Amino acid sequence: MLLCGPTTEASAQQVQRGLIQSPVLTIDSDRLFENSDFGRETVKEFEALGAALAAENRRIEEALATEERELTELRPTLPPAEFRVLADAFDEKVQETRRTQDAKGRDLNADLEERRVIFLNAAVPILEQLMREAGAAMVLEQRSVFISSNAVDVTGIAIERLNLVLDTSDFLPDEN
Repeated sequence: MLLCGPTTEASAQQVQRGLIQSPVLTIDSDRLFENSDFGRETVKEFEALGAALAAENRRIEEALATEERELTELRPTLPPAEFRVLADAFDEKVQETRRTQDAKGRDLNADLEERRVIFLNAAVPILEQLMREAGAAMVLEQRSVFISSNAVDVTGIAIERLNLVLDTSDFLPDEN
């Protein structure tokens, strides 16, 4: 009993001070990103960009629906060959618009993923410092671990430290 008491108390003090001693640490990279100031700022920005793209898509859909109705109304007044030319041009316009809008969505997702990579690269020195402090040999992604003690999860500590050293604007790609 004497051996268990001080060890448990020392472990509790280490965890409170953020000085976990373990050869293996875990991190929840999604939570690290989403709960950091950088991640929250990025998510907020990309939600706004996504909403703007969705609104643009709705406007385009409405305009195309109107154009399709007008084309349908013209059909009885035009010779079939002339209508076919207009219909084919409209179909090509719809397909090109879809390709363009889909590309915008893919670009937005790629930009978000690029931000996550920038963030995780910036987090490496902090995670390395936590590893040194803990005497750890590795940091594992929490989702890849079947079972572990929450005591080895350093996500919260990493978020606190990242928020202290990361200025969102320092890690954003230049818009030029």
